[in-house]
Amino acid sequence: MRITRTLATPLLGLALSLGFTALPAQAAMLGPDDMSFYTPPMITTGNPGDLVWYRETSVDLGASTPASQAWNVLYRSTDANGDSNQVTGTVLLPTQAWQGGGERPVISYAVGTHGLAQRCAPSLQMAAGNDYESANIAAALQAGYAVLVTDNPGYTTGDRPTYMAGQAQGKAALDIVRAAAQIPGSGITTDTRIALWGYSQGGQTSAWAGELKEDYAPELNLVAIASGGTPADFFDTAHYLNGSTGASFLLQTVIGLAEQYPDGIPLDELANEQGKQEIEDVVANQCVFDTLFTYMNRDIADYTVGNQPLDDLLALPSVNDTLAEQGLGGSKIPVPLYQYHGTADEFIHLDQHLDLKRRYCRKFSNVTFGVYPSEHIVTQFQAAPTVLSWLNDRMAGDFTLGTCVTLKPRPQANPNPGGGNFVVTLDEWPLDASLELATLGQTLQLPEDATFTADTDMTAGTLDGNLQVPDFSAKLNILLPVDVNLSVVPTAATTGTASLDNNGQLSVHGEAFADITVKSAGFGWLQIPFGCKTETPVAFPVNFDGPVSALGSGDLTFTGTTTFPPMSGCGMFNSLFTTLMSGPGQEYSFNVSPPAPTTW
Repeated sequence: MRITRTLATPLLGLALSLGFTALPAQAAMLGPDDMSFYTPPMITTGNPGDLVWYRETSVDLGASTPASQAWNVLYRSTDANGDSNQVTGTVLLPTQAWQGGGERPVISYAVGTHGLAQRCAPSLQMAAGNDYESANIAAALQAGYAVLVTDNPGYTTGDRPTYMAGQAQGKAALDIVRAAAQIPGSGITTDTRIALWGYSQGGQTSAWAGELKEDYAPELNLVAIASGGTPADFFDTAHYLNGSTGASFLLQTVIGLAEQYPDGIPLDELANEQGKQEIEDVVANQCVFDTLFTYMNRDIADYTVGNQPLDDLLALPSVNDTLAEQGLGGSKIPVPLYQYHGTADEFIHLDQHLDLKRRYCRKFSNVTFGVYPSEHIVTQFQAAPTVLSWLNDRMAGDFTLGTCVTLKPRPQANPNPGGGNFVVTLDEWPLDASLELATLGQTLQLPEDATFTADTDMTAGTLDGNLQVPDFSAKLNILLPVDVNLSVVPTAATTGTASLDNNGQLSVHGEAFADITVKSAGFGWLQIPFGCKTETPVAFPVNFDGPVSALGSGDLTFTGTTTFPPMSGCGMFNSLFTTLMSGPGQEYSFNVSPPAPTTW
């Protein structure tokens, strides 16, 4: 019998108040509308992917998100040891009809690190409007896909996430598809075309789901996988993280794997008193950016009995076996795979992901590897349009040859040195800039090869960069259309502040200074040379407050209004150019985005 929300909520509330709910296997029911939704009922029988309960919810993914219907779900899955567990997540369905062929396809979106406290669960953060991955999820919805987001195991009340236990995460990403098919009106079936997409921890999740799919969920119609920033080799990744910028991820991995494999990583025996306290602090209330800055550059030896160094810990047979079990590449991926990684990744090294590509290719997987000229966070969001385009082609049934056979040289990693501040480097990023001349009512478009270079130091909170703008020509209507050759020459570094808060919000505030020079004016090749320029440099405030995803998505834009000083050095035309090009109310727009990716 299907239980309606009106009847279900009081019954569940009574049972939960007694400490548990015991339910036999049955049709899914409406779940509680409060936090007791995250308290799993006791279920004695059932299968992986069974929907336990669900409820309608609302999410806030940003202003550009298309209208969607959303449900929270609690469903059965299987952990890395083969034991049954229950996992929460979110199912998102665009209200607009699917415009492609066949029925609406699905993306099971595997999130990156969110943090180990329950409040960090993606379902709770999306509802609160502070999930740092909202831009990618919204982009998938904008493309028309139903999007399923598992919270991953361990965010139910009283539990602890089994963070980085790859098999458990991969199974949860597959089982949420089965569960979503049981929501009345979802339109999802086991025949629905499915793609898996994840980055960082989510890259590990999606790759593991691909390796497990044929045995664990053979009935699902999986057609493609996108897996980026993937930690494929835990030994390599542990050394790369320890004592460096991403040290917090190593600490969280130890906690998560110890939860899944208590005999393999016996925390009570390995952690000293400081370590035990730090573990409780991380699990109690810290999300990803809390831990990132708190534990930056810390050594794992600080938290171990006798201050055992990392190499000694890795040499312990049980620890070694546990980490080896997380290694990817043991099975063929049965569908086309798009791997991608940033060359400047400061958290997960490029080389070990390139090695994973070779392991998959040796097993005759169909792999395309995308190489991005950026660091970890930037790559996560820069890659989204390419990933979605690639997935669109796979959903449409288009063939891909992949890049397993390539004559290109192996990409080289170029991250900032570890062990210091958290610095996001913008290395000659394309600058799309325009100036609106107030008096003339005309727009000057800066040349396409203009660039912006900067170091944004999130630890020190500083911005240090510069503009590079080649000379360019523009046509200005001065009584008649006149060809004018101009230059914008920086006179000082672009300086200011840069910070990243615990909700993933980026703030940049500074100023750029440049002389604007009229080098010549005339008609075509007939030019009268000038040396006139602004008497003092023009100040361009560069202010941005928004999600960190803007660093990679191309939405990092500085706009404002400034004043152009009077012109000098124009000879008899001094007054004319001052009148036409000087004064307040000059609008400008500077958009900076990462350089284009390549493939390998």
